Amino acid sequence: MNLVVQGPKVETRALKDLAALSGSGGLGRIGPNAFRLLGAQPHEGLAAYCDEHQLDFAFVPENRRLKDFRLFVTDMDSTLITIECIDEIADMQGLKTEVAAITEAAMRGELDFRESLTRRVALLEGLPENALARVFNERLQLTPGAERLIDGLKRAGIVTVLVSGGFTYFTDRLQKQLGFDYAVANQLEVRAGRLTGKVKGDVIDGEAKRHTLQVVRKHHGFAPETVIAAGDGANDLPMLTEAGVGIAYHAKPVVREKASYALNYSGLDGILNLFG
Repeated sequence: MNLVVQGPKVETRALKDLAALSGSGGLGRIGPNAFRLLGAQPHEGLAAYCDEHQLDFAFVPENRRLKDFRLFVTDMDSTLITIECIDEIADMQGLKTEVAAITEAAMRGELDFRESLTRRVALLEGLPENALARVFNERLQLTPGAERLIDGLKRAGIVTVLVSGGFTYFTDRLQKQLGFDYAVANQLEVRAGRLTGKVKGDVIDGEAKRHTLQVVRKHHGFAPETVIAAGDGANDLPMLTEAGVGIAYHAKPVVREKASYALNYSGLDGILNLFG
């Protein structure tokens, strides 16, 4: 196995320490702050050392490369982008604190996602539709490394899917901006230019995310092991565990525990480094 180490800054001293801990027999450079320790073995001190030095680490099979994958599926809020859109919409109503608390509990897996979404959207009733444009134009920012990741996946010929428990207003625009092949999300109901406090159609929850992954994978005839999925919240777990490789990105503990790999300090393009 190879030990991939990456982070905002990777010191030479840290690489030497990690090589000694893991018994690595060689070092390869993947990128400016990403390295591969060859022939590494697990050690109980690795996790604590990497957390102390703000490094991400992952044991990756020696022959696993990006060319082995065919499909990438990602969450939007707090994964592809830095914000939770519904929290920022609620801020236009002066309700961000209340809505954000529900969002956080749902992402930790303490609330049923459908219930939490219904409660949060209901609080948006009466808000002008142009509040969505304000959030997109004034507050939405891509996660560091997001553009590089999507560009790298597209160059590798990998099909990309954006699937979100958020809203089509944002996923549709991000699909166009970044070139996703597919985008799926909830649609907010609007009447007379104002939000009604309801969602139109079926709710995109964790099981719907899993189903979306399955449908696209089967449509293209891809094998399960050729799928990468990324997310941060409990409602992402069904698709992360369905994928051949599940990436917990700056995620809640419950997600990190069950994902194949966790990126806690790196940008989203750290996914490319895993299989570089």
